Amino acid sequence: VSKQMLEQVLRELQPLCTMEQQFIEKFFQLNHSAADLQVLEVSGRTLSSPVPLAKEPTTQLLCEIFSCLEPELRGFLDVCNKVHPFGCLQVLVTLNDSIFEMWGSSSALPSSFLNTVLGNMLLLAKSSFNKCIGNLCKEIEEAKLPSKMKGGILPSVSRFKEFVNFSEEVFRTAQRRGELDKAHLRLAGSVFSSINSLSSANLKVNTDMVMMENFHHIHCFLCQKKIHCLEVKKREAKQRYSEHMEKYVIKYLGQPLEKLHHFFEGVKARVAQGVKEEEVSFQLAYSKQELRKVIEKYPGKEVKRALETLYRKIHKYLSPEENLLPVVWHAMEQEFLRQYQEFEDLIQRCYAGSGIAMDFTMEDLLSYFNSITLSN
Repeated sequence: VSKQMLEQVLRELQPLCTMEQQFIEKFFQLNHSAADLQVLEVSGRTLSSPVPLAKEPTTQLLCEIFSCLEPELRGFLDVCNKVHPFGCLQVLVTLNDSIFEMWGSSSALPSSFLNTVLGNMLLLAKSSFNKCIGNLCKEIEEAKLPSKMKGGILPSVSRFKEFVNFSEEVFRTAQRRGELDKAHLRLAGSVFSSINSLSSANLKVNTDMVMMENFHHIHCFLCQKKIHCLEVKKREAKQRYSEHMEKYVIKYLGQPLEKLHHFFEGVKARVAQGVKEEEVSFQLAYSKQELRKVIEKYPGKEVKRALETLYRKIHKYLSPEENLLPVVWHAMEQEFLRQYQEFEDLIQRCYAGSGIAMDFTMEDLLSYFNSITLSN
């Protein structure tokens, strides 16, 4: 409603000011000569003007006649801004479009007086808009997490989406969107910053998991919106989502084969320090006997059970609306198979001819993952 009223007010101002300007120029026969200025000075005094007349007498007279116009417009814009939390967006678009249309119309150009008034209003609208964006950025960056936050989409991400959806609708038919593009970039920076500042102290679950989900959510949202100025942020969100998924997968993957993982990390460290591969087994902590002891802790049935437990854990904490479970589980499978292959290679190189082998094969692992995926 406020949008329609503002449009109506602006529509009626142009002909009113133009007619008044034409009347003054005709009535006072103004052609900007010295004699005309003297005539206008006398006329000006009758309007009780305390201000010396400007070089443009017509503009000066219009300022006198419409002296209350600017204060009234300021008050009206203030009301429009308060109608909705993001009312300043509507005001900015309406003013921008009205000024654009006035100059593009075939009718007489608006008076310099009206240009000045509307220019001042536009500056005011831009100032209100920038203040609104500044407050929103601060709100997003300082958003407190719910005390029992277990994951899912963060309040700052939801707030960002709410603004983008609303603003894109308001600016859908706007003639210009430079101000909005700058605002989108500022807000995207703030929401990325708020996700980056997450610490495990605030969350009851894995921080990488929450960051992965939220960057994935933003990436999908920006793919859907197709906002040109946010293309870089869209790519950044995808990159961050991939990084955190990798960290999440690797962090959790150490668990099903934890002791094997630690054992072979030690083997790799010795080789990196200069110990020959064929001599690693002569180190007390990495002897063939120690390797057998670690391998015995991981019979195939136990490994399958550990993977089932891991799947249930991931299923419990990942938010269903993001539907990242299949993606994460596949990434886990790939990393697990890569890790298994690495262990196998190290056994072949450092314990050659010992006859030591893990209790399960690559084919067994694939069947474990398949059965878990199919049964869920």
